[in-house]
Amino acid sequence: MNYQLLFHEKVYADYLEAYEWYEGNKVGLGERFLKMAQAKLDQISANPEFFSQKSKKGYREATLDVFPYTIAYKIYKKTKTILVISVVHQKKHPNKRYRK
Repeated sequence: MNYQLLFHEKVYADYLEAYEWYEGNKVGLGERFLKMAQAKLDQISANPEFFSQKSKKGYREATLDVFPYTIAYKIYKKTKTILVISVVHQKKHPNKRYRK
């Protein structure tokens, strides 16, 4: 059974920023980014513990296959939910991945 995905309120801004940057560089590339991100979210939902834990607070990270972006998330087993914290470019400081 897949876990339900919940999103931090700023994740949509992360997606939009990346989409606009890629789409501005090449038409269709932003759409490809969104599809790759959705595929990774589907993988996280189906098997949330596949990606290793990266912090003492239980945050995990999944890297997109083609684009240099990381999806940071936390699993809540009791409620079978996943909170997606951020979708961030890998060149940004690692502390930017874990929002409060």
